[in-house]
Amino acid sequence: MSDIVLYHNPRCSKSRETLKLLQENNNQPELRLYLETPPSREELATVINKLGISARDLLRTGEQPYKDNDLKNTDLSDEQLIDAMLEHPKLIQRPIAISADRAIIGRPPEAVLELLR
Repeated sequence: MSDIVLYHNPRCSKSRETLKLLQENNNQPELRLYLETPPSREELATVINKLGISARDLLRTGEQPYKDNDLKNTDLSDEQLIDAMLEHPKLIQRPIAISADRAIIGRPPEAVLELLR
């Protein structure tokens, strides 16, 4: 077991690769199947803060809800973008590895190894 939480989608190859890398480095992260159990507003805001990015940077722009909800509109606030991600969790970039004070998007999967240093 480790102190890492992994926002994981088992259908995503990058997410599976990230999990495998962590396990190969003697870390068994707590898996958060965020599509089944989406984060709360507070959790998502905390993750964004730990990542050091804007809510917009966490969006998956190729997803249909992104297009359907005109999320490319730059007038939308972070709060509005977070609302969209809470309503449509598939909009959240994945995988995300979270430690006590940092988070890293696993694209490429090797990026999460920074959390082990």
